Amino acid sequence: MHAPIDPFTPAVELAAAIRRKEVSPVEVADCFLDRMDELDPRLNAFCHRADDDVRKAASAAADAVVRATSPEDLPPFHGVPLPVKDLVDVAGWPTTHGSAGAGRAPADASDPVVRRFVDAGFVLLGKTTTSEFGSLPFTESEALGISRSPWNPDRTPGGSSSGAGAAVAAGMAPIAHAEDGGGSIRIPASCNGLVGLKPTRGLVTNVVVEVEGFGTSGVLTHSVADTAAALDVLARHDPAAWWSPPTPRTPFTTALERDMPTGLRIGALIDSPVDGIRVHPACIAAVDVALHTLESAGHHLVDTPLPLPPADELVSAFTALWNVGGAGIALAEPDRIEPHNRALRDAARATDSWTYAEKVKKTEQLSRRIVEGFVAGFDLLVTPTMACLPPLIGAWRAGTEDDPLRALVNSYPMGVFTSVFNVTGQPAVSLPLHHDEATGLPVGVQIVAAPWREDLLLQVSRTLELTHPWAGRRPPIG
Repeated sequence: MHAPIDPFTPAVELAAAIRRKEVSPVEVADCFLDRMDELDPRLNAFCHRADDDVRKAASAAADAVVRATSPEDLPPFHGVPLPVKDLVDVAGWPTTHGSAGAGRAPADASDPVVRRFVDAGFVLLGKTTTSEFGSLPFTESEALGISRSPWNPDRTPGGSSSGAGAAVAAGMAPIAHAEDGGGSIRIPASCNGLVGLKPTRGLVTNVVVEVEGFGTSGVLTHSVADTAAALDVLARHDPAAWWSPPTPRTPFTTALERDMPTGLRIGALIDSPVDGIRVHPACIAAVDVALHTLESAGHHLVDTPLPLPPADELVSAFTALWNVGGAGIALAEPDRIEPHNRALRDAARATDSWTYAEKVKKTEQLSRRIVEGFVAGFDLLVTPTMACLPPLIGAWRAGTEDDPLRALVNSYPMGVFTSVFNVTGQPAVSLPLHHDEATGLPVGVQIVAAPWREDLLLQVSRTLELTHPWAGRRPPIG
């Protein structure tokens, strides 16, 4: 019997321990399954458990360790558990899309992202909760119930990768798959004190292009090293995808071994891109921490404003595309979808194809304007991840009885800084640099780079991680 496993051990360290035969994949799986038994009734992070499948895969992984002639023969995350967000298919498991209206038949085949995880050696640990169709940054639904924060169960863990954030933060998983179409990796990263990187548009492919390229897969982790290593797994050329770049020549993990360039131009966006949204002082403080650290490291703070278009133009274009986020999902009981998603579908169906195409082109034009100004003005941009602290459970419901779409409006403070960079397709990461003294809640800071500069984003993230270590922070539940 090996020593007890620390459930907050980063995934790359767990994988190394498995390769050194210091711990067995079966012991690792049992550790996290036991923690799920203990903690998930309070947090509701998992919506599908298949413990027999997990133990079978862990046992096969343990046998492979014994058979391997060299540790290098094993894939990079061999034997490490990873749950999958319930918006993508895993062969043999149901995909609910967070909806009571969806069927529960097992999927015939796994999404390409899931196949890359399996090829990398991960043991799939079940499926995590999400808002219906991933359209809102929280999970409080008829289908999956209420997902709660391990920092304070009266608060949301964010979303739509709600369960992924809660699971990793509470130590029920060392790393988790997440998806981001408007902030759904970065928002739960901020709410749960985690690292969450949204890759450049097209770098990571799913079976289809999500929401005109707004959506992409990634992971939630405890460390920058885990994020880099997982991106090396996910960023693979997909010849069947509508667009997919070549596999990067240089692994992202090597970026962490190089010194970050000096003299970078660092910009800041602190005021909300949408008028009328007040930014919480703790969110501003997180930005101040990042800017002070980067300036002390020899980088240059610049006053160049991000060339954002008028907010109504951006919101109008974004919304037209967001309305169709649930398109293509087969529903067994369409009448059971939630009111706000029914309203989104009605709005989408009321938009003719010509108008929709015009909105797509308008979105591309606005994106080009922002990215061109970004590249001319900044190497990196620092913003709050959210304009608010993690809201209380149910806070999004105000006014939804009269207007179901108030659910989206009430969510603006959570996604106002993140969704811009789904439109532009730029890589952006949320880092857990700060905590609010009054509530004890984690507060993320978002850092944005030019397209395809994940290497620079990872380097600056690692610098901030070393300067302001967060590894020792644990939530009360977990």
